[in-house]
Amino acid sequence: MLIKDVIGKIKAYSRGISENGKPINDLTTRDQVLYGETEKECTGIVTTCFASVDVIRKAHELGANLIISHEALFYNHGDHTDWLIETENKVFVAKKELLESCSMTVWRNHDYIHSGIPDGKGGWDDGIFKGFLSETGLIGNYIPKINQAVRYYVPCDLAFDNESVESIAAKIIKGAGLNGLRIVGDPKKKISRAQIPLHIMGLNDNETIKEVNRKDIDLLITMEQIDFTVTEYMRDGHDLEMKKEMINVGHFNLEEPGMKYMLKWLPEALGNEDIPLHFVKSGDPNHFLLAESL
Repeated sequence: MLIKDVIGKIKAYSRGISENGKPINDLTTRDQVLYGETEKECTGIVTTCFASVDVIRKAHELGANLIISHEALFYNHGDHTDWLIETENKVFVAKKELLESCSMTVWRNHDYIHSGIPDGKGGWDDGIFKGFLSETGLIGNYIPKINQAVRYYVPCDLAFDNESVESIAAKIIKGAGLNGLRIVGDPKKKISRAQIPLHIMGLNDNETIKEVNRKDIDLLITMEQIDFTVTEYMRDGHDLEMKKEMINVGHFNLEEPGMKYMLKWLPEALGNEDIPLHFVKSGDPNHFLLAESL
């Protein structure tokens, strides 16, 4: 099967509806071929969150010539490279040479996988966040929303029976294969209601704070986490002896399990073609030096 046909089958398998309710526009979607050719036979597929240098090398070792990544390849929204070419950026040049030497094609699957994959019951699931909940064992804590077109899409609410923040964090570390997690608040605090919010970017975070207040959320499991806005609010709530805790997983760390989960439905999407499929972790980039170890 040609690489272009692999991409076409994955798109056709997905719901393919954008947030505005219209079909995903292939001219403006983030899901573009970020590097390489598509008019060639696919020798193998690697799924990952970020097509890092190590992922490219491993994919080549596995005999794959197509990497399906969830995030951008070259360090900016939209993967624009003109600024890197103009400045003769050394990292960019070296990575491009590596891709070329491996004859690697990279296609980004972001909008399509979030738009929905079949749930087997006539409905649709967000492939990334369902993957995170499945791989970490938190899928049973999910609170379904009424009349939601795509299940598991964030904000994603979770219910717990007075489980500790530490216990939940341990499940995430184990399931997502992380080196550790940052916690704001008390790791021993027992919580009942948690949420995976959308992005916390320091711009329009008032809506997240309103949501936490309205739903009386005890714990936020976050992708981005910055020191102002939501973190300030949760910290004040904790100091006022309310249940307001945070687990910061990291954007790539939280979404990467969804790309591992992709291997569960990719064979069906491809019509069970005999193409070798692999998941290669871009991996947790964080290492933690603890004060007590010094």
